[in-house]
Amino acid sequence: MNHRAKEQFEDTVADGIGSVDNAPTLSLHHEGLTIDGYSRAAVQSYWRIAELKIGFDLGAQPWDFMSLPRTFISHSHLDHIAAIPAYVARRRMMKMERPVLYLPDYAVATVDQMLKVITRLDRGRMPCELIPLRENQEIDLTRELTVTTHAMKHSIPALGFIVWEKRRKLKQEFANWSGEQIRDARLSGAEVTSETRIPLVAYTGDTAPAGLDRNPDMFRAKILITEMTFLAPDHRKDLIHKDGHMHLDDFVDRKDTFQNEQIICGHFSVRYNKAQILRWVDKALPDRLQGRLKLWV
Repeated sequence: MNHRAKEQFEDTVADGIGSVDNAPTLSLHHEGLTIDGYSRAAVQSYWRIAELKIGFDLGAQPWDFMSLPRTFISHSHLDHIAAIPAYVARRRMMKMERPVLYLPDYAVATVDQMLKVITRLDRGRMPCELIPLRENQEIDLTRELTVTTHAMKHSIPALGFIVWEKRRKLKQEFANWSGEQIRDARLSGAEVTSETRIPLVAYTGDTAPAGLDRNPDMFRAKILITEMTFLAPDHRKDLIHKDGHMHLDDFVDRKDTFQNEQIICGHFSVRYNKAQILRWVDKALPDRLQGRLKLWV
């Protein structure tokens, strides 16, 4: 090994576990939130919002996603759950606390069986907590963060998620009161504040457009992570929707509905290459929804 190669090798080792590049990711930073991840139909889907310590789906598990303490699973298709055993085992290997996996209730027992089979093959424990979810639930992560669950429209039952920031705001009737008066009212038992919620991130997973349409708060989230599986003009949208996916035309039809500051689209069909994806999108949406539409390809 020459001197230059030796230096490069030592630098790589010194970088630590974060230097392992075992799965592709793209990244977007917006208003204090960093979205990392990747999604390709029938291959793998995985997402991370590092500042919120939340992940969505585990079709693969980039090495540095291991630090996530919790992941929300949208549905049980393999390209969304294949890396669950690796994620759990790696956290155990690195002596981290057992992770929490939130997933549709119908999948909990089968995922538990899968982990038990892997335990026998790997001869290592799979410590994790599996939390069953249904639509219209709320999960309080912290005093400031809540996740709500939403029914999507897919070929199997699937959930979408919205991460909300909760804030307390002084009620209007106390707006002109002094600090001392407000304190006294609070001590007397009066509720002087009310809760307001801001939808920070919405994640649809795999869905037909009906999944978005029946969950209008997803159109209001600051960041929307969703799918655009099909784009070719000659692909039949009735069949696409029946299989629980979206077409580029569905975004054209709703271009005035999206209030999101950033819209991340992935899960493109593997039958398309990058040049085709960019060409079709730019023809249908030349300004990419005023620059808000980000193509994860």
